[in-house]
Amino acid sequence: MATLRSSSSQSHSSSSPSSGSSPLRRAVGTGPRSMSASSSSSVAVPCDDRDSDQTSEGDSESLSAGEGSDFEDNLRRNVKKRAAKRPLKTTPVAKRPKKGSQMVRAHGQKESEPPASDLFEAVKAAKSDMQSLVDEWLDSYKQDQDAGFLELINFFIRSCGCKGTVTPEMFKKMSNSEIIQQLTEQFNEDSGDYPLIAPGPSWKKFQGSFCEFVRTLVYRCQYSLLYDGFPMDNLISLLTGLSDSQVRAFRHTSTLAAMKLMTSLVRVAFQLSLHKDNNQRQYETERNKGPGQRAPERLESLLEKRKELREHQEEIEGMMNALFRGVFVHRYRDVLPEIRAICIEEIGSWIQSYSTSFLTDSYLKYIGWTLHDKHREVRLKCLKALKGLYGNRDWTARLELFTSRFKDRLVSMVMDREYDVAVEAVRLLTLILKNMEGMLTEADCESIYPVVYASNRALASAVGEFLYWKLFCPECETRTVGERERRRSPRSQRTFFHLLLSFFVESELHYHAAYLVDSLWDCAGPQLKDWESLTSLLLEKDQNLGDVQESTLTEILVSSVRQASEGHPPVGRVTGRKGLTPKERKIQADDKVKLTEHLIPLLPQLLAKFSADAEKVAPLLQLLNYFDLNIYCTRRLEKHLELLLQQLQEVVVKHAEPAVLEAGAHALYLLCNPEFTFFSRVDFARSQLVDLLTDRFQQELEELLQSSFLDEDEVYSLAATLKRLSAFYNAHDLTRWELYEPCYRLLRKAVDTGEVPHQVILPALTLVYFSILWTLTHVSGSDASQKQLLNLKGRMVAFCELCQNCLSDVDPEIQEQAFVLLSDLLLIFGPQMIVGGREFLRPLVFIPEATLQSELASFLMDHVFIQPGGLGSGHSQEDHLQIEQLHQRRRLLAGFCKLLLYGVLEMDAASDVFKHYNKFYNDYGDIIKETLTRARQIDRSHCSRILLLSLKQLYTELLQEQGPQGLNELPAFIEMRDLARRFALSFGPQQLQNRDLVVMLHKEGIRFSLSELPPAGSSSQPPNLAFLELLSEFSPRLFHQDKQLLLSYLERCLQRVSQAPGRPWGPVTTYCQSLSPVESTAEANPQGYPRSKKRRIEGPSRRHREDISASQEESLQLNSIPPTPTLTSTAVKSRQPLGGLEEMEEGGGSELAFTQGQPLLGAQRLRSSSPQHFQTPLNSLGPGLGSRLTRLSLMEEDEEELEIQNDSSEEWQGTGKQSSPSEHGLDLLDFAELNTEDF
Repeated sequence: MATLRSSSSQSHSSSSPSSGSSPLRRAVGTGPRSMSASSSSSVAVPCDDRDSDQTSEGDSESLSAGEGSDFEDNLRRNVKKRAAKRPLKTTPVAKRPKKGSQMVRAHGQKESEPPASDLFEAVKAAKSDMQSLVDEWLDSYKQDQDAGFLELINFFIRSCGCKGTVTPEMFKKMSNSEIIQQLTEQFNEDSGDYPLIAPGPSWKKFQGSFCEFVRTLVYRCQYSLLYDGFPMDNLISLLTGLSDSQVRAFRHTSTLAAMKLMTSLVRVAFQLSLHKDNNQRQYETERNKGPGQRAPERLESLLEKRKELREHQEEIEGMMNALFRGVFVHRYRDVLPEIRAICIEEIGSWIQSYSTSFLTDSYLKYIGWTLHDKHREVRLKCLKALKGLYGNRDWTARLELFTSRFKDRLVSMVMDREYDVAVEAVRLLTLILKNMEGMLTEADCESIYPVVYASNRALASAVGEFLYWKLFCPECETRTVGERERRRSPRSQRTFFHLLLSFFVESELHYHAAYLVDSLWDCAGPQLKDWESLTSLLLEKDQNLGDVQESTLTEILVSSVRQASEGHPPVGRVTGRKGLTPKERKIQADDKVKLTEHLIPLLPQLLAKFSADAEKVAPLLQLLNYFDLNIYCTRRLEKHLELLLQQLQEVVVKHAEPAVLEAGAHALYLLCNPEFTFFSRVDFARSQLVDLLTDRFQQELEELLQSSFLDEDEVYSLAATLKRLSAFYNAHDLTRWELYEPCYRLLRKAVDTGEVPHQVILPALTLVYFSILWTLTHVSGSDASQKQLLNLKGRMVAFCELCQNCLSDVDPEIQEQAFVLLSDLLLIFGPQMIVGGREFLRPLVFIPEATLQSELASFLMDHVFIQPGGLGSGHSQEDHLQIEQLHQRRRLLAGFCKLLLYGVLEMDAASDVFKHYNKFYNDYGDIIKETLTRARQIDRSHCSRILLLSLKQLYTELLQEQGPQGLNELPAFIEMRDLARRFALSFGPQQLQNRDLVVMLHKEGIRFSLSELPPAGSSSQPPNLAFLELLSEFSPRLFHQDKQLLLSYLERCLQRVSQAPGRPWGPVTTYCQSLSPVESTAEANPQGYPRSKKRRIEGPSRRHREDISASQEESLQLNSIPPTPTLTSTAVKSRQPLGGLEEMEEGGGSELAFTQGQPLLGAQRLRSSSPQHFQTPLNSLGPGLGSRLTRLSLMEEDEEELEIQNDSSEEWQGTGKQSSPSEHGLDLLDFAELNTEDF
């Protein structure tokens, strides 16, 4: 490894009066060893801001014994030599004494007083000039070196967040290791924050001020104290020791100070090297003069100056070597990522500042090794440091070995999981591509190309720049005209677009060129905005472009126009920007005018050339979305508007594809704005087009109604006409053409006879649907007559009947279309129509009958909840078809769920959806979950009953299919248990809010399980009894008292079963065990092994809990209503709030935690009255119940459960109930009556 030169071995006698007085200075020679000893012998102080330095002692760059001895010898020699030095006479220190300065101490100051903290407070305030502050300290140091240096030491100690100080006694009598150990023992702050990371506005600028102080200190001392031997060597020794401390604050702050000190020393060393080179040139010039012109005195002065500069450089390099080997080599792999980031950032600065000494593989390897760091900030610092190096073309030759060693890692970082790291990696590779020709292979580049389609725009844009410099820029002819913007010849522009086409088509990485255009927009925006070249390529007759190239070029044209007009990336691409700057908005407005002026005359020509190609016409018609249409008026371009309307009519008449018709209808809608002066002309053209289509439809319809047979051409023509009218009815009001009646007659014949082809039925349904909606817009005004409303209601009801009949059609497309239109109409004409002051529309409200609701639910079962199939990789045509079908089914389900939530359908119908929650979770889980959440917000009680109804339906279906024998062992029953568990989780951690719902669910479930009894004389269990096992999944949501009540209720219900066996049935045992509190106690775990990763929850003292349970046990018997307790009961008020209870799903620990905050019910009465066949392994609850529960409440709980507890307590507090914890408990217990007569 190439290292900095060590200090000279020449020894000089010390002449400083204080050079041998301080043990701290005498320890400089053994600095690293003493620091290491101090770190290993320092006691572990129990505070949050410490962590052990988990670094490998065996690394090649670690400070071994041999290295330590060399370092000590260097420092010792430097101390002896530098003590006799004097500052250069030519550059005296600037003295700026301040009046009234508190930094200058009187000579009579008491030694026992520690130095004042004026330096720290001034740096913290960051209000004073840092140079003046350092000058004041220098003045105080010159008056009293010991006191001044002590003040500097205490400044760094205070900057670490330590309140301890180094006193004069410690300074004289203790070594560095002893001082650091004592400071470590005094570092007992309660908070883990220290100045570098402390929050708050007062600490926001501290790190910057701290670094500026270190930089200014070296700058002001570079001609004087830097070579004194006393302050700098001792400061380096102290920082080296602190950087090896186990206290994080010491280690972090001292490493930052040491690295900033090193950075400043590197700059001083660089300046010295420049002075040396200048001195050498002066000496050579003087020596080469003739004998008569040479000045011996000048040569002697230059030699003396050269010797002095060499000594200074050796001293600086000795200090840098000490900092590098004593601090950097250990801390660049520190356990704290902030420290590692500091080291990497600073070594990058050293290499850039003093490349002669540092731009070697011996230093670059540290950056290369750290490229694999697991923290984002460290990797980011590495890449930014390397960017500064690769940006200089003169240094690239010295980076070849490093690049070849770490190139694979740099290329792989393009796929880094942190987007900002990946962006920096791509930018670095772009610099390598520019400045190191041939370093990146084709394989390397091909692994980067696909990222140009990434969803993150910053990353995609960075890769777009890489792609531009790799493929496009070298091949395009460019010339620069003076200092103006780069202009390109038409030939180079054509070359650019041909290369762009080749990359997009041949790479086959993506289907949409809009994302490629967006990625290249920042670096190749001027080329992409060359719409003249784009349109000339498209309109050229003798072009050599194929059909795919023409379609791609058309998409590139439309994408570039959209990007210039709107200024935002395409759908799905994420950008962190919130808006455009005023300058960008001005550029956008200018571009919009330019593209409009250029494309208005050419758009009719493009439509005429590609009028027969639907794939090209549809995007060309979208260009009108991005035009400034006022230019048609202001620039007198009406003749081009006439040509456009003619071409638009031809396109509509010629095509029947939905994309083309939709684009054409929308383009005409944009032009039909009454504010435009050419509105009458466009409206006339629209009327002509609709008249043409309507007349054709009427003729073809009459032929269909009168004839019993139509050939394929006639069917196609009628279907195409209906599709065109339907597309235009979607965007334009065609009410005055009265299309409802003929379309209704057509659909009525289709339903009655079944002779109408399905190609005709589909657009006819859509036409009638749009006709009803446009009529609704006309009558939505308050001046609508009752006759108009009833007429519209009649049309809507009649159409709903048609759609209901179509639900049973043999064609699945007609069925799905009828379901979608029916769902939308029922939602629009549902009960919410009159909301918002529209009471006059009440006659239009339509509630579907039960038969229609039943058919909708049946359709859902037949077309949505079909057997789920796994989707493939998505690359084959079959996989794409499956994905499209899944999207269609999701749309159908979403429409049905909206009908439920808006009250159009009975909410009980939601059970048909909820019962498929678990089985179809991958396909529809998000939709069903959202529906369940909204239903619970509407009516919590009803929603809980629907969940139970879903389980009942599934259970009944399984019972009818398989019979009662061995039901609970079937896979379908296990799936039902999983569904019940998912339903239970949907209640969330709000136990208090859901208490009544869960208890109600259990009661109704118990009734259902015992609703059917076995035949008389039979010993078999009731057929529905296995349903209790499903109920057991909801038991963790119950409170302890409710479990006791439910046990009693189950006992009474079982007593009515006369055929009860002598031993309990299996489902009853399972259910009772889920309600039993024993499974949450220590008795249920006889081995006493603790559960994994448990943590104790501190609760009230044992005596306190015993008082609670003993004082209230009698008042909480089941046959009594809990009385209102005395409000002055401090025992009740000190209990834990019930809103903070966590979920009980994982175990019974939460139940016991609840008993700390809840009075106990009279469980002994329940226990003694239990029949023999119903007994469960409950321990008798006697007088020692409170103490036993006290022991059990100390069981530790999972950290995840504690988080849930905190969240639930916050939600409870956020409900607006500001009652005390005792009031929470009393409210819950009052509610615990929950119709105790039912139990």
